[in-house]
Amino acid sequence: MAADPSLLSRLEKIESDFSGLAARMADPEVAGDVEAYRQLATRYSELEPLVLAFREYRGCRVELEQAREMLSAEADAEMRELAREEVATLESRCEQLEARLRRLLLPRNPDDDRGAVLEVRAGTGGDEATLFAAELIRMYQRYAESRKWGFDLVELSESEIGGIKEAVVNVSGKGVYSRLKFESGVHRVQRVPATETQGRVHTSAATVAILPEAEDVDVEIEEKDLRIDSFRSSGPGGQSVNKTTSAVRITHLPSGLVVQCQDEKSWHKNRAKALKVLRARLLDKQRSEQQAHQAATRRVQVGSGDRSEKIRTYNFPQNRVTDHRIKLTLHRLEAILMGELDELIDALATADEAARLQAEMPSE
Repeated sequence: MAADPSLLSRLEKIESDFSGLAARMADPEVAGDVEAYRQLATRYSELEPLVLAFREYRGCRVELEQAREMLSAEADAEMRELAREEVATLESRCEQLEARLRRLLLPRNPDDDRGAVLEVRAGTGGDEATLFAAELIRMYQRYAESRKWGFDLVELSESEIGGIKEAVVNVSGKGVYSRLKFESGVHRVQRVPATETQGRVHTSAATVAILPEAEDVDVEIEEKDLRIDSFRSSGPGGQSVNKTTSAVRITHLPSGLVVQCQDEKSWHKNRAKALKVLRARLLDKQRSEQQAHQAATRRVQVGSGDRSEKIRTYNFPQNRVTDHRIKLTLHRLEAILMGELDELIDALATADEAARLQAEMPSE
């Protein structure tokens, strides 16, 4: 196994940059500039795992060359066998370290550490679709609870039978977007509805959209571009409902996007929540327009995130969940609906990583 010269050259350049960052951070003048030091420290922490892995890989390569020299120079048969075993062990370890380095070198999604806006809407299937949408919301809420994330309802439209026509949720916490980003698309359910007298299986659907949480610096919103309407809350919600004008509807005039929130008793809190969702939708809109010409690149990934793409089927008669993008079927539907999503999400992340590694590999 020969080391990849282009990989080594790239890693040596990164190691040099890393050393330069350390020297600059030690400069008293830089240390006195809080913002400059923060930026350097952030970049330093991003590069550190890669540089440490490279140093371990380089050490492994040195040990491997020494073991090969020993194997070629050794005359004793027993010692040659021991040297041969050591060479095989070191070759395997170096291969594993090189694979790890290639993963660490993959372009990192800058949104992965952010929170997310989760939007679930009932699709085809009438009342049954709204019931399924409600189950999806509960599934994500349980998953958020298991990871100690915040799960803050912004907008809710319920059906007459207790289902959900539409729900918008702010999910807060470190790494939320990195875990939920693969959930965007059409989720399909196959089961016998409670109202079905013939025992026939019906198919219904709900759409899920995951948007990275936007910060103020990502999207500039001017007050003159907003129309803010206030109204009384409606539906379930306690004593304040229908008594105070606390609900908020915000229309972004240039884009036509509309967000409303009535979950809080405070008008100001509802306005803040609605603006958070509006920023996320505007950021998503901007990026979708910018990336429209990159369709070929997006096809190498697990999924485009297109809300019209059927990504998963929940089949109740067979107790199975199938993710169509990676052709993974799990016969544990109840556990998944209870929020045990890690096995699915881990498999999707692994497939995405493998696809991106393949795309990064030089063609023969």
